[in-house]
Amino acid sequence: MYMICGVDEAGKGSVLGPLVVAAVGVSSEDVFTDLAVKDSKLLSPAVREHLYSIIRKRFRVATVRIDAHEIDEIRRGMTMNSCIARAHAQVIGKLSPSKAYVDACDVNEFRYAEMVKSHLECTCEIISEHHADETFKVVSAASIVAKVVRDHAIATLSKKYGTIGSGYSSDPVTIAFLSAYIDEHKTPPPIARKSWKTVSHMIGEKEQSHLSEFF
Repeated sequence: MYMICGVDEAGKGSVLGPLVVAAVGVSSEDVFTDLAVKDSKLLSPAVREHLYSIIRKRFRVATVRIDAHEIDEIRRGMTMNSCIARAHAQVIGKLSPSKAYVDACDVNEFRYAEMVKSHLECTCEIISEHHADETFKVVSAASIVAKVVRDHAIATLSKKYGTIGSGYSSDPVTIAFLSAYIDEHKTPPPIARKSWKTVSHMIGEKEQSHLSEFF
């Protein structure tokens, strides 16, 4: 059976929490005529949740979750772009489509398509474009799934660790949580990507501040 799929991720640049990659498989983009799917960042949380429920019921969906400690480990052997390309290939492999549209995570779209192909075990045409979540509805659908699954993961982590914000370094709530945790425990939380500059800079500043107390 001929199938196309869209692939996108959520949490690529976050300092806390997982990266989630999602693929949505459909027979054609015509299946979205009655669904107002668009880039998940342009939708409210309530609309995302509503569309997510419909997408899961109607279409084939595959996800891959990579937690913070796994990202730190992976980055010792490959770049973040290579990590995401491999994860894109993993979700594509779960659906085995004839063609996959992916949101390019490299400045060179063709190079990124080749990166994804290098990790594929199935035969699949890869269409790699920047802002694919704005161009192809099937990628928009994947962006919604990835975003909602990651939001659920962040909500679960918040129940354990308290208010952690969105997990992004641009979020003052996230930075406040990270700073307070390091002050109390003298180490970043398990949900932090320790290989991120945000974490290393914060630790360095705190150590420098601590040393200055002795001079």
